[in-house]
Amino acid sequence: VQLQASGGGLVQAGGSRRLSCAASGLTFRTYSMAWFRQATGKEREFVAGIFRNGGTTTVADYVKGRFTVSRDNARSTVHLEMNALNIEDTAVYYCAAGRSLIMSTMRRANAYDYWGQGTLVTVSS
Repeated sequence: VQLQASGGGLVQAGGSRRLSCAASGLTFRTYSMAWFRQATGKEREFVAGIFRNGGTTTVADYVKGRFTVSRDNARSTVHLEMNALNIEDTAVYYCAAGRSLIMSTMRRANAYDYWGQGTLVTVSS
């Protein structure tokens, strides 16, 4: 199984960025997907998740209204659209795949089966 995250880079505060995660080696439509992030010196935290049917999503309060998660089951890809970025959003962003997730477990990193390598997003002032 491979999860390949891309789209990171340097962006100015207030700007936007779209991250993508391409999955291979798994039956993508049977997995719920999520994005986590980890800033330097901090623990990994949940950002957004989308259940396998694509119809239900959940986002962390600190990105609500700014970030949107979506998936394309035909292309085995999950996206994270990030708007109104601020310096606190600077982090390595990871995508993750999990089979047996429910709303109460989706925000737990240890509930996921597979992880991507991460892509760095740096927001400058």
